[in-house]
Amino acid sequence: MYEGNFPNKRYKHTLNFLEKHVPKTHPILDLGVENPFSDIMKSQGYKVTNTSGEDLDIDFKSVVHSEAEVITAFEIFEHLVAPFNVLSAIKAQKLVASIPLNLWFAAAYRSKTDLWDRHYHEFEDWQFDWLLEKSGWKIKDSLKWTNPVKKLGIRPLLRSFTPRYYIVYAERN
Repeated sequence: MYEGNFPNKRYKHTLNFLEKHVPKTHPILDLGVENPFSDIMKSQGYKVTNTSGEDLDIDFKSVVHSEAEVITAFEIFEHLVAPFNVLSAIKAQKLVASIPLNLWFAAAYRSKTDLWDRHYHEFEDWQFDWLLEKSGWKIKDSLKWTNPVKKLGIRPLLRSFTPRYYIVYAERN
């Protein structure tokens, strides 16, 4: 189903969760520029548009003016300084969002070459739940999964049973 070096397990879990909660007839606004997963959603029959790469900490006009019934945000909120603002501004009634979880045995991700490819937040599940609730969302379903790596060592062993990703389906209160 997926080609190349895509994170197959993450995409498979994300697509299955999306299909469980979002009918293909519902227009989606996917936060972030077009990416391999937005292409996968389109190939599976979803009507998806993406934001344009604007800084969603300070410019969320595309979210406010969107007619989409569903907002998706896959590994976006950890890059924002203030995700509460954009979450509060969403007019759609449904949200599917995933985040990488904070791992006690690994430092937060930060690219040394790309200034945007950094995690300001790596949430624990309860922190993300609280953020969603405070910004007007009610969580209806959630799922966690691991991200094992094919390496030897203590951290790779811990990754085999410690959840790395968390996804939620939420509706507007």
